[in-house]
Amino acid sequence: MLGPADMDPTELLLAHLEIGQLPYRYAYAQDFRDAALLLSLWLETAEPAPYPDIDIHTVRAEHERWFRKGPTVHFVGNHIIEVDDRDHAHGSVYCTAQLDFGDEFVDQSILYQDTYVRHEGTWLFERRRHLLWFGQARAENPIHQEPDGWPKTYVGRGVLPDALRAHP
Repeated sequence: MLGPADMDPTELLLAHLEIGQLPYRYAYAQDFRDAALLLSLWLETAEPAPYPDIDIHTVRAEHERWFRKGPTVHFVGNHIIEVDDRDHAHGSVYCTAQLDFGDEFVDQSILYQDTYVRHEGTWLFERRRHLLWFGQARAENPIHQEPDGWPKTYVGRGVLPDALRAHP
C-alpha cells in the first residue's frame, strides 16, 4: 500500500508528487545558492532539531556558510516516500554530491532520512537526517581545469562554475 487506506487515490498521488519535488528543490537551492527557495522548503518549528538532523533552524544558521563553498552539484537518486496520513509522511533519499572546497574537491554519497508535513496545503520538510556513506577528496580539483572549449572538446571546466561565481 502506498499510503493510508482512507486517502483518496488522487490525494495520495498528489502527495507523492509534491513530496517528491522537495529533494530536487533542496538540491537546486544548494547548487544555485538560492536562500529564499531553500528556506521556503521547511516547516517553521518552535524548537531546533537535535544534531544530526537538519531543520529550519539549522538552515537559517548554516546556509550562508554552506553557500561559501565553490560550485556544487547535488544529484538526487532513489526516493522512497511513505505517506503516514493526510498531513505526515517520511522517506529516504539517495544523493551524490560533488563539492568544491577550493583546495580540495569532495565526492559524497549521502542518504537523507526525511520527515515531511503538509502545512496549509503545502508539503514541507520538517527534518532531514544527513547520513554520509562516504566522502572522498579527488586527487585533482576538476574546477581548476582549463576551460572546456565546448563544442570542440568535452574535457575541461564548463561555464557554470564561472556563471555561479558571477551571480551569487
